[in-house]
Amino acid sequence: MMKTSQQELRAIRLNNKVASIDDLIVSLENQKTPLLKSGEALVRVHSAGVNPSDVKAALGIMPKAIFPRIPGRDFSGVVVDGPSDWIGKEVWGSGGDVGITRDGSHAGWLVLPISALHEKPGNLTFDEAGSVGVPFVTAYEGFRRSGLPAPGQTVAVMGANGKVGQAAVQIASMNGANVIAVQRSEKYETFSYGPVSAVNAKDSSSDEIAQKILQLSNGKGADIIFNTVGSAYFEAANKSLAKGGTQIFIATQDRAVPFDIFTFYRGMHTYVGIDTLALDCIESTKLLSLLRMGFESGKLKPFKVDQAFDLGDALEAYKLVLGGSQNRVVFKLSL
Repeated sequence: MMKTSQQELRAIRLNNKVASIDDLIVSLENQKTPLLKSGEALVRVHSAGVNPSDVKAALGIMPKAIFPRIPGRDFSGVVVDGPSDWIGKEVWGSGGDVGITRDGSHAGWLVLPISALHEKPGNLTFDEAGSVGVPFVTAYEGFRRSGLPAPGQTVAVMGANGKVGQAAVQIASMNGANVIAVQRSEKYETFSYGPVSAVNAKDSSSDEIAQKILQLSNGKGADIIFNTVGSAYFEAANKSLAKGGTQIFIATQDRAVPFDIFTFYRGMHTYVGIDTLALDCIESTKLLSLLRMGFESGKLKPFKVDQAFDLGDALEAYKLVLGGSQNRVVFKLSL
């Protein structure tokens, strides 16, 4: 263990559950150097992503969220205390517990279990490494649970313009799948390792979306549909799923949807639900680090960080993300 000097940094603290973002009070407080317990390490956070789940948890929408706490699930930084062989190493990570049931990354100091430490890819900046956690962990866990895409398979990503959708497109493309991006525009313009066909869902019916996917898959349908939106694409996904295909869910607008049992069992379909809040920082960062070689090889790319905020502007950042901004937002902590 290395003894760190007592240094005060800053942290965001949320004290109470509120009804709306307009009622949210974000307290910026001084954060003393935490005292570690056995099995823990201390990370000096350099950058921390702001995810929709961070803001929803700030409002108390996430049922497991505790108060008071420091929010923030994603992070990158440098280990400053803990096992001697970790001191000075640059790390990255994420967690369904971090910033939800324990203090999180929207702070200068972050305490982690030693087993949650994983080195970040050397070719990623701190801002890039701090921005990829939740989207890429969610996308990879969906594919891991349903069977990783393989060359020759067709993968349709519904809601491909969102960050989880972009991560899913990248992973499927890296694995050699025939990728179809279902989105509200004509052309898929975000990075992918291989070619991506686009289906413009804007002003299109479920039948029209399904027909386009069937055409792009030579009439077979998609082997895997990563439905990042849920109910809005449920019907279109079922109509374009190949025999024996799998549909992955991570979110929804409406809880209840019409369900055709006959089509489901005759199609031998599988539904997979993903909730990364159930994965703690040890599990989440392990999954993220399985993608490290992809980032280092250039087959995967981090998101462009569009806006970097100071912790003092947290409320502005939270409102931006909750409002559905397509920009990738991070807190860049002063060093």
